Amino acid sequence: MLLGALTALGPLSIDMYLPGFPSIATALGADAADVELTLATFLGGMALGQLLYGPLSDRFGRKPPLYFGLVLYVVASLACAQAATVEALAAWRFLQALGSSAGLVISRAVIRDRTTTLEGARMFSLLMLVMGLAPILAPSLGSAALALTGWRSIFVFLAAVGAAALAAVHFTMGETVSRHDAAPLRLSAAVGRYARLLRNGHFVRFSLIGALAGAGMFAYIAGSPYVLIELYGVPSEHYGWIFGLNAFGLIAAAQLNQRLLGRRTPEQLLSGALVVPPVAAAIALVPTLLGIQSLPVLMLGLFAFVGSLGFITPNASALALSGEGRAAGSASALMGTLQSLCGTLAGVAVSLLHRPNALPLTCAMAVCGAGAFLLHRATRGRAPAFTA
Repeated sequence: MLLGALTALGPLSIDMYLPGFPSIATALGADAADVELTLATFLGGMALGQLLYGPLSDRFGRKPPLYFGLVLYVVASLACAQAATVEALAAWRFLQALGSSAGLVISRAVIRDRTTTLEGARMFSLLMLVMGLAPILAPSLGSAALALTGWRSIFVFLAAVGAAALAAVHFTMGETVSRHDAAPLRLSAAVGRYARLLRNGHFVRFSLIGALAGAGMFAYIAGSPYVLIELYGVPSEHYGWIFGLNAFGLIAAAQLNQRLLGRRTPEQLLSGALVVPPVAAAIALVPTLLGIQSLPVLMLGLFAFVGSLGFITPNASALALSGEGRAAGSASALMGTLQSLCGTLAGVAVSLLHRPNALPLTCAMAVCGAGAFLLHRATRGRAPAFTA
């Protein structure tokens, strides 16, 4: 439960403020594209932060970097609540992301510390049960806060969540690595460890497959407030229900994945699931290209794409981290950074290609889904398929 909550800090920080995009733009005198870029800066902060926390957690243990990250998260969240310009909000969002990325890196590393590949795939599926509650509850909570006290209260709430997580880590979390066996922390050693991981074809293959598929969801996160609220006229207070429905599909798929792991390997389940994102994206893209504006068709494509990640993310993560026991922190960090970078590029593309239609969103999702599928098929047989 604690690892799930720590992992959910990032999604919670993203999803809860999505319904407030129009209000933030009005309050800060910015346009929709500028507010969407605050999401891109958050993703950039997550990418950089994970690279920093990986070597630190391998050297000093899992808990000390968590302390630092959660304190930074709380301070930055309170500063976001006081931002007077969209530029200031983007800067504090970057620091907020640096803090939240500690939870992402260290939760994955703790799972790798304690499990084999097959057990890890099951644990990542369970992690998504807790983590998946964030996108279900967050937009509705954000909409409620927006209606009652305005968008700034969203960031005050996030600061309170970060403080609660900090207390839980201190009082309930045990350390999972020995500091006495770790080598001294040196920049050259950290760079060398990352270079070795980048030469590991098995690690890079599954990390990029997960990153490309996940980037389609980041495109959905960045573009869906404008598309659903502004173009399709969905009220801000109802946006959370639509977002939550897709998140429910993600959770249900992850739990089905956990059950199927008793009869299939992570590689087999991943291979089958990767067919879904390009097909789902095509369902949403083709009507847009034809100038047809159909909310049910768009929702069908979005639901199928997001739901498929319940199979893709746990299995790709477990396969990427298999064999990286002593460097689990660095491997988790690099995997997360690749995911954040791909997500950042997808989010920036949706923002910069802003159009009065759903084309930027659906095109980005199609490119990401097709990329993950093609990479898996092109590299099949070039790396070990399953390592206990």
